[in-house]
Amino acid sequence: MDTRTFYGRKVQDQAARAVPSDSEDSELDDSDNEDSELKRRECLSDDSDSESVDQDEDEVVVENPSLPRWRTPHNAFYAHPEWQGRNIFNDIMSPLEYFQHFFSEDILQDIVGQSNLYAIQCDPNKPLNLSTQELEQFLGTVVYMSLFGLPGTRMFWNKACRVSQVADTMTLNRWEAIKKALHFNNNEERQEENDPIYKLRPLVTHLNSKLTSIPMSENLVVDEQMVPFKGRSRIKQYLPSKPKKWGYKLLVLAGSDGVPHNFEIYTGRVVQPPELADIGASGNVVLRLAQPIPKHENYKLFFDNWFTSVPLVLTLAQQGIHSIGTVRCNRLPGVSLMSDAELKRTGRGSFQQKMAMVGETTLHVVKWYDNRSVTILSDYTGAHPVTEVQRWDRKKKMLLKVPRPAVVKIYNKNMGGVDLLDSLIALYRTKIRLKKWYRRLVFHFLDLIVKDQMKRGPAAPIPVPDVRLDATAHWMIMVEKKGRCKVPGCTGTPKAKCQKCGVHLCFTSSNNCFLRFHTE
Repeated sequence: MDTRTFYGRKVQDQAARAVPSDSEDSELDDSDNEDSELKRRECLSDDSDSESVDQDEDEVVVENPSLPRWRTPHNAFYAHPEWQGRNIFNDIMSPLEYFQHFFSEDILQDIVGQSNLYAIQCDPNKPLNLSTQELEQFLGTVVYMSLFGLPGTRMFWNKACRVSQVADTMTLNRWEAIKKALHFNNNEERQEENDPIYKLRPLVTHLNSKLTSIPMSENLVVDEQMVPFKGRSRIKQYLPSKPKKWGYKLLVLAGSDGVPHNFEIYTGRVVQPPELADIGASGNVVLRLAQPIPKHENYKLFFDNWFTSVPLVLTLAQQGIHSIGTVRCNRLPGVSLMSDAELKRTGRGSFQQKMAMVGETTLHVVKWYDNRSVTILSDYTGAHPVTEVQRWDRKKKMLLKVPRPAVVKIYNKNMGGVDLLDSLIALYRTKIRLKKWYRRLVFHFLDLIVKDQMKRGPAAPIPVPDVRLDATAHWMIMVEKKGRCKVPGCTGTPKAKCQKCGVHLCFTSSNNCFLRFHTE
């Protein structure tokens, strides 16, 4: 028998593979497995079957006419689109007012009602009789417990290590009864059978509605967040490259300053809403999280290589949202870049840039080699202007100045928003041991809101312009305690302070913020 008749003929590979639109990536971390590394090497290798020698080396011709036509641009500078949004906080609220903004009276009453119902469903002879005041006291004790490193919650009532702020608020038996009965949805009225987080759905919807109401900054980040948990749960994930390998995965939209604006819990396959484009599993996550972002106001969105693809960047550009992200080479159809070995021979800091026009959107691809190569895709900035950055040379045992493309500088400056939020949560994480899987997420949401208050909490009030610019009796005094300089953009912590305005201001030979604050 002819083997070709039995197995069928092998379909020839196209010159450039299209972007996968229905990819179901299972890994949610940045680590590359052996298969992806092999694809990466094949993609970055030189094309040995070039079609003609007289072809212009600055342009790549693709057999598929629907793919972008990539070319090497000139060393041109591209003006960044001006942000048209507004990030103004009119009122400075206290931490308690911020907390009550998220955990308002309506959601507290819902939690009280569902908790009392759940207690009766478990044992009709032992009603909980929880009130909103008791629930607020319970949440307050949970927040206060996160400040201590006690290994068990009962130690807060123990005579040897008693904490009066917790023990005097409520008894141990009452605290444990509330923790055991804490509930958020009625088990007997389960509406969606395929919703893995139906027990938390009312709370998640409420918190997202409050987070989206926070004014957004110009630079936003989409990234993943781990909630440590080792109990039994169908949505628990294992990521070996993370510091906390076991737990729940949250996909978060936050500002570059760490303020969260939207999130969703990763539960596996999700049906894309019909009003949003379907561009693949990873890209769909960004489109869902980016729904609260105001359209056509030139917001900038940053994400890593698990999310980035050409269809995602083009879809966001149609909504007036610019984006930058590291990208895997197999998601760049038709582009031919230098291999890692060639860039390494050229020298540390070498880079290559390609550009393509898709409709009214200009795509920029920059591959830069530092300790290893990184490829970045953007729709509003490229490699220029090139700046220098210091790097340590192990062989020469000295600092060297290495060229750095502009898109790399912008990406590194704004990508760490979710990581900053994670670091703040990890400082005082609530470590109460729980048996129910959903209560671990509830206490994480509590940590999320509290850390948001820490970042956006009350600051020293700045005088109104009529007082600040009146040029009358603004005397400089020196105080013992340092404070953050109140001039926008300055990160100094001086001891100099304006006696009239009551704010710290830098006053050095190289940085006279005292003069700028009272004249500009």
